[in-house]
Amino acid sequence: MPVSRLKFESLPHAIFLQRVSGPESATTLEARLGQGAFLALRLVDLLAPDRAPVSKDAFHYQWVATDRFCRELRAAATEGAHVHGIAESASDAYRLGDIRLISPALFAYAHFLEAELRLEEALDVLTTLLVVVGNRLSSTDAVAAQLRFARAHRKLNQFDEADAAYAEAGELATLAGDRYSALLSRIGRANTVLGRGNLADAERRLEGILADARAAGEQDAEARAEQGIAAALYYMGQSAEAIPHAWSAFELYDEESSRMRALMDVGIMLLSLGDAVGAERALSEVVRREGSQDNRTNALIELMYCASFRRDHVGFARWRERCEEHMPDMPPNIRTDYYLKQGIGQARFGQFRRADVLMRQALEIAGGSGLHEFEFRIERILAGLGDCKEAMAQEAQRTMAPVVQSAELREVSESLAQLHG
Repeated sequence: MPVSRLKFESLPHAIFLQRVSGPESATTLEARLGQGAFLALRLVDLLAPDRAPVSKDAFHYQWVATDRFCRELRAAATEGAHVHGIAESASDAYRLGDIRLISPALFAYAHFLEAELRLEEALDVLTTLLVVVGNRLSSTDAVAAQLRFARAHRKLNQFDEADAAYAEAGELATLAGDRYSALLSRIGRANTVLGRGNLADAERRLEGILADARAAGEQDAEARAEQGIAAALYYMGQSAEAIPHAWSAFELYDEESSRMRALMDVGIMLLSLGDAVGAERALSEVVRREGSQDNRTNALIELMYCASFRRDHVGFARWRERCEEHMPDMPPNIRTDYYLKQGIGQARFGQFRRADVLMRQALEIAGGSGLHEFEFRIERILAGLGDCKEAMAQEAQRTMAPVVQSAELREVSESLAQLHG
């Protein structure tokens, strides 16, 4: 959504107060973090250019109260450090008369919230950045904020808002002569089309962007376009055609976490073709090399899923134990995926009652976290769980069938074997 259309609602930042769901939760760390974020962002609001100037005493009074509350959170959790950092930045911005000083802290907190899939809260923080700092953002920061704003909307399936924000980011990037960000804007818009389900149009757009990124020598944008094309083809049921694109993305990325995400895509796509050996090679490499906790945990879950696909009960139990070690740090989306795929694994081993319990755990987490796509998928699986014995038997036969490989797929498999070795 363009900045000119951004408006605070009657109670700005109320989304953070929703963490207090009842009297018994009011004193939990999670609730206090929400309250701290609310207070810190309300302090930032005092700096907005469209409100009457705040007296030094009034600002100091609110700052002292906010700092006292947020300081206690700083050592309690990573999020607490972000929240206290926003309060400190607001104080510095007021004292030095430079509103831009709050930008780094707001950017960092929005990034943290997005990684935790608290997307509505991330949008609130980005809205604060765009409204309070506004046209005093540098051209680079304005483009970056719009791209993040668009991405959060896209992840929430708010595609109209995402497309408008991506378009504005593209216009700002073009005006600033920022060729790379202009390409990111186009990739974002294509991914929005992908999210709407228009897979062929998304692939067509991404192919055009890929050609432009190559011509411009923008390797990271080229990698992102390749990964987007792979996703479009995969969702169209064309995993064999998708895998070489995902592998190209892996080879093109410089940043290690991006490389590992692309390699994980390769593993998932190989498994969809029945190539459990190739999938496990790719996913094991992610576990070995990935520094990001979330990516490593996702890879462990997929390895557990591979083991159940191969009907390897011992391997399934081993990878499940590895996943359990990461349970305390799993955000809701990963925890949901873990319970779902553990449930599918139990069903593959004929443990349908246990599978039902696990999938209902996954459904409860998804419902409580607003993960609607997961809810729909789990409900469909649960609805057919009682009749899936025959389907599981058919799948077991498919795992024994030879994987048909093209020359490109054989090349990827050989490269994976060398990488794994």
